[in-house]
Amino acid sequence: MDLGFFTMPIHPVAKDWRTSLHEDRAAFLLADELGFTEGYVGEHTTDAAENITHCISFIAWIASQTKDIRLGTGTVNLPNTHPAAVAGQIAMLDHMLDGRLIFGISPGGLATDAEAFGSLDADRNEMFLEAIDHILEIWKRDAPYDIEGKYWTITTRSQEMTEIGQGIMAKPLQRPHPPIVVTAVAPFSKGVQAAAARGWDPISANFLLPQWVATHWPKYAEGCRDGGRPADPANWRVARSIFVADDMDTARDYALGPQSPYRYYFNQLLTKMKKHGRANLFKADQDMSDDEVTLDAVLDACVTWGTPDKVADDLMAFRDTVGDFGTLLYAGKDWADVDLGRRSMQLLAEKVQPAVNDAIGTSMAAQ
Repeated sequence: MDLGFFTMPIHPVAKDWRTSLHEDRAAFLLADELGFTEGYVGEHTTDAAENITHCISFIAWIASQTKDIRLGTGTVNLPNTHPAAVAGQIAMLDHMLDGRLIFGISPGGLATDAEAFGSLDADRNEMFLEAIDHILEIWKRDAPYDIEGKYWTITTRSQEMTEIGQGIMAKPLQRPHPPIVVTAVAPFSKGVQAAAARGWDPISANFLLPQWVATHWPKYAEGCRDGGRPADPANWRVARSIFVADDMDTARDYALGPQSPYRYYFNQLLTKMKKHGRANLFKADQDMSDDEVTLDAVLDACVTWGTPDKVADDLMAFRDTVGDFGTLLYAGKDWADVDLGRRSMQLLAEKVQPAVNDAIGTSMAAQ
């Protein structure tokens, strides 16, 4: 099992923006130092708590300070921008990273973003598919492109002077394009199957109950069969909210206590999901009412916390529930206590991961 990092940062609204941005940057640099193989960052334009507004810009900011970690957009919300802009930005970013880029994409899930961009009542899934098809077509063909769609039409034909470079759109370093991943945030996600059929891989969200995370692998395997490729658990990334400390009292208080950044994070998510009719993500029984979904129950189901030994045991139990996967993505939270936030990542990499991999190896040898 590899380790990765994934943050859709949720910081206290009153926190200085510069502080939270530098904190998020520090988390990625630490992940790189600790040997995390991948790191993803999300984006939202209209949320003072989820305050990274453009994940491509954030990755460009930290690119030269990282050495080995592959950096991923987590995700570019494609209906919110023009596909020609995304194609050019991603192509340049891939070169800036010497091919260490992973291209994460989604339709975007924040209603106020959709409202701000004028697509609240649009078919955003349709827009998403058209956008990625346009982007891939730009990278596949040469000028003048002539790519027509319902939402965007792209050409440089009337103004091109290709002999001097005008009208030519950039292509990424990785060919035909960087690896593409999609986030899966729904039980029995049909999007996972469709993505797998196209050669893309899934990231299962950290705010989904384990029993619903387990529904993603069958969909992924089915999509791989549809696309004529093997379904390899190594290509499945699963995000999880984790906190590791040197003692149980510290771990419990930081993960669950009244001032816990994990409590703040899931309170934000639960409030939003209830508002927009998506609290089913947190329901063990889909017939439950929204009022029956409590914050304490969500924390109990969605946060793995404790000393290294306890977290390793709990992650093995989690793996027994959801199935085998290749990369565990540590879900970033606000560093309410910088030392504890850093220590958690260090303990995960130096104590928990080796213990889990030893247990996996022992389990496989016994089969």
